[in-house]
Amino acid sequence: METTAPKKKTCTESIRDFFTSAKFLIYMGHALSTWGDRMWNFAVAVFLVELYGNSLLLTAVYGLVVAGSVLLLGANIGNWVDRNPRLKVAQTSLLVQNSCVIVCGVLLMLVFHFKGQLVELYDGWILTTCYILVISIANIANLASTATSITIQRDWVVVVAGPDSSTLADMNATVRIIDQLTNILAPMLVGQIMAFGSHFIGCGFISGWNLCSMCVEYALLWTVYQKTPALAVKAGQKEQQELKQLSPQRDCENGQSPEESSQPLMNEASPPNASPKAPGCCEQVSRPLQTFKAGWVAYYNQNIFLAGMSLAFLYMTVLGFDCITTGYAYTQGLNGSVLSLLMGASAIAGICGTVAFTWVRKKCGLIRTGFISGTAQLCCLVLCVVSVFAPGSPFDLSVSPFQDLYTHLMGEQVLPEAEHSLLDALAGNATTAPPALEMPPLQSYMSVSLLFAGVIAARVGLWSFDLTVTQLIQENVIESERGIINGVQNSMNYLLDLLHFIMVILAPNPEAFGLLVIISVSFVAMGHVMYFRFAFKSLGSRLFLCCSPEQKVETDDSPSLPTTV
Repeated sequence: METTAPKKKTCTESIRDFFTSAKFLIYMGHALSTWGDRMWNFAVAVFLVELYGNSLLLTAVYGLVVAGSVLLLGANIGNWVDRNPRLKVAQTSLLVQNSCVIVCGVLLMLVFHFKGQLVELYDGWILTTCYILVISIANIANLASTATSITIQRDWVVVVAGPDSSTLADMNATVRIIDQLTNILAPMLVGQIMAFGSHFIGCGFISGWNLCSMCVEYALLWTVYQKTPALAVKAGQKEQQELKQLSPQRDCENGQSPEESSQPLMNEASPPNASPKAPGCCEQVSRPLQTFKAGWVAYYNQNIFLAGMSLAFLYMTVLGFDCITTGYAYTQGLNGSVLSLLMGASAIAGICGTVAFTWVRKKCGLIRTGFISGTAQLCCLVLCVVSVFAPGSPFDLSVSPFQDLYTHLMGEQVLPEAEHSLLDALAGNATTAPPALEMPPLQSYMSVSLLFAGVIAARVGLWSFDLTVTQLIQENVIESERGIINGVQNSMNYLLDLLHFIMVILAPNPEAFGLLVIISVSFVAMGHVMYFRFAFKSLGSRLFLCCSPEQKVETDDSPSLPTTV
């Protein structure tokens, strides 16, 4: 009997299959979601600064509320993700997140348009109420965004990738490249809209974008769900179905029908006319606290606990392209144009790190990739430590950290034009250094050059290490605990991020920035020491052996650790 060889797909069919695959649809949905998140996170800080008279007070309050909420509710959010069907979780978090952003955008448009009248109404209390509403609703949007990130990036991606570790690594890398690109391009777009239009137009654009994006993302989620049948059943639901299938078999073996076998048990368990007892008020109040405690205990008992802690420690740093580092660069004479170029170089370095992750993982294995990435990051951060003592560094611990605050209270005010230009520079919108603000003459740019060279070069190792820990969590946390463990991981990240802001508040002057750099590098080093301990426990002396692709399966990816550390 003749057998026909399977027909090879044409190039057109392969391209069509890729663009209609679940993987590509997840990329599309993630790109839309991340683009909206990046635009909103950038714009809301600028809006709050503009509304409160060029003061950073509302922005600081918003950052504190967001960090505190995720810190306290991360475990409960993850538990909610675990206890509910995947599609319900993804759709609910998507609708809540985008709806809150739309409501915030409309509310901010009203505040910008009627701010003059609101200031005079009830001595400004209506305006204050609007500020509280904006911060509260924006915080709910961030919590929903956290739930979306957990369910899509930490769960759906794992199921769509299937059992192939290489496919999972490629999907994680692609998702991270999308993050890098949107982190640069989205703020640029909304910044130009606000610069050439107005803040009112910016609010309207973001609200309209989230409305359209919500509809498209909803359809994409539904399509991915239909194309991937494994998403329909979670681990807990599988166990319930198996029990239901086993129960009738056992009943038939005993010669009873399922109804007959269950009736005596029901009679013994509960009296006639008994109704299920509703949980009391105290139980309802204590349940989130119990979930919080259970989540942290479960996180501690994971075999990847040290790896997760090592990632969290990397958040305790000022060596990133946030408002702190860019603000310090501005005090050292770098203008907005140079800063934008440096941010672009940082994004390129991050993309190189994601590409390097996939290549090194194939050659050396997942755990060794984290060790190599961490070592590379630490070596690059040595340049940042050297910059503290290089010519041109303002490092001087004899200067009081609050000297500038004292001068400000004594009446030496910065010109309003200069203050506004400084805020533009911090937002990355300024193209030249503002002439109204006279900077002290610099003897050398060597210090700030070494600082940013180290920060940019370290992004390669940083993003590769981040992807390593992310995949370790994905592969080693059981399916029924993915949500709560990743929720606690987010809480840990926010906790260390919050501590780094507190550290800056205690030493805000440029002369103390060198001390912050040294502390940051120390925390990064401690994080990588934790990972080294995890890697050595997993692989032992094999950690230092170079493995060929043929040996990789025997020496790699699944750490042989007990369930508790």
